[in-house]
Amino acid sequence: MGGFLRRVALLLGFVLLVGGCASGPSLEDRGEVTAPPGDSKHLVIGSAGFTESDLLANMYALLLKQAGYDTELLSVGNRELYEPALESGQIDVVPEYAATFADWLNAKAHGADAKPVGSPDLDATMKSLRALAAPRGLDVLDAGKAVDQNAFAVTEAYAKKHELKTLSDLGASGLKVRIAAGDECVQRPYCQPGLEKVYGIDVTGIDPKGVGTTQAKNAVQNGQDQMVLTTTTDATLGDFGLVLLDDDKKLQNADYLVPVVNRSRAGNEKVAKALGALNSVLTTDDLASMNQQVDSWRRLPEDVARTYLEDKGLLRQGG
Repeated sequence: MGGFLRRVALLLGFVLLVGGCASGPSLEDRGEVTAPPGDSKHLVIGSAGFTESDLLANMYALLLKQAGYDTELLSVGNRELYEPALESGQIDVVPEYAATFADWLNAKAHGADAKPVGSPDLDATMKSLRALAAPRGLDVLDAGKAVDQNAFAVTEAYAKKHELKTLSDLGASGLKVRIAAGDECVQRPYCQPGLEKVYGIDVTGIDPKGVGTTQAKNAVQNGQDQMVLTTTTDATLGDFGLVLLDDDKKLQNADYLVPVVNRSRAGNEKVAKALGALNSVLTTDDLASMNQQVDSWRRLPEDVARTYLEDKGLLRQGG
């Protein structure tokens, strides 16, 4: 496998140019997938190139290597590149996020204005995702416990002063709140409209400093804003004295982590079993901790991934 991720966006650009010739019939031509699940002995695991994706790709590679596969890691910058490569078999496995990937495939199939199919309901989201993935030759494996979804944080002092543990608590408090977030928060249903409708939170405005950026968190830390939009696996909240408020009414979509595989190369029970071992142990807090080790402590993703799997008994020492 090697101890690093191969940075080959240019190579993938070439792959996608020739993919139409190499990958067989188009989606429109081939209809429902009928080919039997494949079992390639060499599997390419894709990463989207950010810390969490790199960690997951390394864990996938280590588990698959232990299961007898020759594995290779390929880091790609965005979904627009790696998803077609996954369909064509240039990439065999990627870590994905259920609701986001369902909506992405839905827009690809039905247009950018298609009604979203991702929702807070994991079962419904997975059903839609698998229905969209299957005609493209992709299998979506089971989701585990870990989820990386939008989340809202306030300072620990603010939460303690106003006795806040949940977003419902914030709504019931009647406090006026300005949110540090992306400017799209004004119209996104999971952000200002949802906070007002679902939780009754009095949002006085959006401070457009981005999602989970240092600037956004600084604005809440110094009292310029009262709340920041970030994610559930943000590893730096403690550095800013921030704590998450629980999304107790399930406003956010079910962005649980799911492995997605190319069916003709990796759609077999052996792969599913190897990757499924993570489901019983990997939690959202575990991911946040590993992100912190890479981003703040400057450890290599492969080393963090290996240590985690060994500590959880999923990987033999030196495996």
